[in-house]
Amino acid sequence: MSETSPAGPAEQPDFDAMTRDIAEVPAVEVIVTVAVNLMSAAAVKLGLTEEGDKYKDLDEARKLIHALAGLLDGSATEISSFHAAPLRDGLKSLQLAFREASLVPDEPGQGPGEKYTGPIYG
Repeated sequence: MSETSPAGPAEQPDFDAMTRDIAEVPAVEVIVTVAVNLMSAAAVKLGLTEEGDKYKDLDEARKLIHALAGLLDGSATEISSFHAAPLRDGLKSLQLAFREASLVPDEPGQGPGEKYTGPIYG
């Protein structure tokens, strides 16, 4: 059975157009977009959204924060401080929120992403 809507057959994405579109996006923009998505997902998993604890999952938050820290560390020389500074501030805020949300906080230097950022103190 094919999927149809009241208006007709379901439209397929135009992958050629999508490829052309991504080719026109500067690398810095892609890196910043990915970082913001990681930050947003980590905030949700930390329970920092309006839904609160509904989606809270510290194990998932740890992974997202660690990935964000690795991305920022790896791209530090590629993106300007204009882009990097607010992302680093956001990362630190997430790391502090993680420490606060943990029943048994990690030792300084052992928290998510601290392998890349160094110890985070509140």
